[in-house]
Amino acid sequence: MTVPSPYADRLSRLPVERHEVEVADGVTAYWVYGPQDAETTVIAVHGFRGEHHGLEPVLAFLPEARVIAPDLPGFGATAPLPARTHDLDAYAAWLTEFAAKVAPGAVILGHSFGSIVTAAAVAGGLRTPRLILLNPIGAPALEGPKGLMTRLAVLYYALGARLPERLGTALLRNRVIVRVMSITMAKTTDPELRRFIHDQHDTYFSRFSDRDVLRDAFVASVSHDVREFAPTIDVPTLLVAAERDDITPIEAERALATLFPDASLVEIAHVGHLIHYETPAEAAGAIRRFLRIPVARGR
Repeated sequence: MTVPSPYADRLSRLPVERHEVEVADGVTAYWVYGPQDAETTVIAVHGFRGEHHGLEPVLAFLPEARVIAPDLPGFGATAPLPARTHDLDAYAAWLTEFAAKVAPGAVILGHSFGSIVTAAAVAGGLRTPRLILLNPIGAPALEGPKGLMTRLAVLYYALGARLPERLGTALLRNRVIVRVMSITMAKTTDPELRRFIHDQHDTYFSRFSDRDVLRDAFVASVSHDVREFAPTIDVPTLLVAAERDDITPIEAERALATLFPDASLVEIAHVGHLIHYETPAEAAGAIRRFLRIPVARGR
């Protein structure tokens, strides 16, 4: 990372520890933010091609909570699951086992692809008192306002998987393509914030273990959405959606909220699929109200 974070001061005051745990026959790396004696513990699952760093701006505005942020298998510092296809069933089973070992009974939070993973896990039996979905994937990606871009992405990931390994991996990590993705998603007009967002994607968006994992995860991300799990999720659920999201339009998010037995929707204006970078304070405020977390003195 070469561009300073606009949230660096807050993050510097947040305790953080790195840990590892054996899950699903592999080793999962995870980070624990905030006080160990916090009344509320949250497990936060990042999105496709990202890793735990992406959610740090939101965590910076939740200093009173204890947040456990793992890297998904095959991304960041977590190795792929041994001898497994990294499909949605594998990720949901991994999360269920991870939560049972590290923080049973924790609140579960998922961003973007993480919203699909967490919804699938909770619908499949992962017990949690509450579920939080940031930028939930509430409709098929191919049907979104940028459906053409998604179709091009399908071709891109298919080509990356079919080319000779070295060439395919280089294509998938190509900095120009990563920058195009970043520019497409960013909505802010603040030049410093845009530089930070692009630097985050340059730094963390290509830390996948290999192209096979990336292909599997991409197929899972475009083959499922939260709608298929919403009706069977029987815990209070918060959806934090963006009015300018190119992946799931806000109308689809409003429809998604009605599919849950008990859900509330918070809409954030002037932002797209990067709530966690562009409006983390607003997202954290919605989470704080949903979890009834009081503001600590001096914050």
